[in-house]
Amino acid sequence: MLLDEVRSSPRPAGRRTVYAVMAACSVLVVSLVAAVNLAVPKLAASALAPSPGQLLWIVDAYVLVFGCLLIPAGALGDRYGRKGALLTGLALVAAGALVSAAAPGVAVLLAGRVVTGAGAALVMPATLSLMLEVTEPAGRPQAVAVWTAATGIAGVVGNVGGGLALQYLPWQGLFLSVAPLAAVLGLLAARFAPRGERRPATPDPVGSALLVAGVGALLYGIVEGPSSGWVSVPVAGGLLASAALLALFAVRSLRSDRPLLDPRVFRARRLRAGSLGVGAAFFGLFSLFYVNAQYLQYAKGYSPLVAGCAIVPLAVGMMVASRHSVRLAARFGDGVVAVGLAGIVGGLVLMSFATASTPYPLYALCLLVLSVGMGLCVPVLSAAVMTSLPQARAGLGSGLNGAAREIGSALGVAVMGTSLSSHGSEVFSAAMSFGFRVVAGIVLAVSFVTLVWWRGGDGAPETAPAGWSGEVGRGPVG
Repeated sequence: MLLDEVRSSPRPAGRRTVYAVMAACSVLVVSLVAAVNLAVPKLAASALAPSPGQLLWIVDAYVLVFGCLLIPAGALGDRYGRKGALLTGLALVAAGALVSAAAPGVAVLLAGRVVTGAGAALVMPATLSLMLEVTEPAGRPQAVAVWTAATGIAGVVGNVGGGLALQYLPWQGLFLSVAPLAAVLGLLAARFAPRGERRPATPDPVGSALLVAGVGALLYGIVEGPSSGWVSVPVAGGLLASAALLALFAVRSLRSDRPLLDPRVFRARRLRAGSLGVGAAFFGLFSLFYVNAQYLQYAKGYSPLVAGCAIVPLAVGMMVASRHSVRLAARFGDGVVAVGLAGIVGGLVLMSFATASTPYPLYALCLLVLSVGMGLCVPVLSAAVMTSLPQARAGLGSGLNGAAREIGSALGVAVMGTSLSSHGSEVFSAAMSFGFRVVAGIVLAVSFVTLVWWRGGDGAPETAPAGWSGEVGRGPVG
């Protein structure tokens, strides 16, 4: 059960203090997605002896559960209390990390990653919702920008922090370091986070199960394709099962009085464009994270710490661009989103030319191009998702935004890992080049659809389904 809300009101905390604690919680759970990529070489050489497919699942199990449970976790937070959801999530993150560190085999490690992902799903929507609780309506787009910047920079924090841990510790040390961090953040959240309002919401466990199973089957097909064959029964069956499960999820949601997610909310063009665009951006970013650590360690011969620090240019571009993206969009309009998405595609294409002999400053410039693109478009796209929904449905808005990000991240890791596996007999840089071009092509295609939807409407409230109750986890009424 979710932890009960703290009975006694905490001493009033300033908005900046709440922002800092919530951003730190977000950074922790998102950084774990990136940090584990640095451990791939040590995991591959460990006594666990995971196969290439198992390595992908070690990375993606966390992201899959994280992304697919974000919406029901947001509903749980709205119903039982967002602060309670946050504290419960941090406790699960710590417990899952300890299980992962003690794992004697791949199966237990995967179980620990699943528990950690469930905790992360409770943390993320609660952080944004609690930030909005202490923000006046006029400042909410900027609050979303701050939160989005934190989640984007978290990937860099994960690389640097993970590199530091793995430089001096075995792979288990990476997971052991998470538990005390989660405990400290739990104490800070208990002290400073507002209690938040409770709202009627229905988590919809059946819908949640269909969504997790559908995305999981899709990832299974992508991950197992190179080794089992794309037309093999397991792979083809996984892809067909994914299509069937996701279709069943959509049909059930349309017919249910209290669905996990009513597909009709996507009638708002800016909402669906924002969700798709955020997914595409993080698809590209985390495909980079998966291959970057291996490129820098295998091809360039960097240590884990140096490899982790080498990703810092990503933080620079994101920090600078994200601080001004919302204001630039208000002044220059849709072009900011288009330029941002183009920067992501351009950065991926540029990195496809990297080899073992590529000077690091040139590689860093490629990272900077991608990071500026992320910083320009992601805050604007995320703000569109949130502002297309009323404040009463903040849990759903943050859940949608986070789900798009994490599912996009999981798919990016899977596609990049599959691309590397399919070129396993070639030198690493050649396989990486192929992977980057595949990912860039996918991001380009999805970006085109995103921009068509983005420019086709302004996400006005009247585009929402008629009769919608305005509450998280509830469908049309009366």
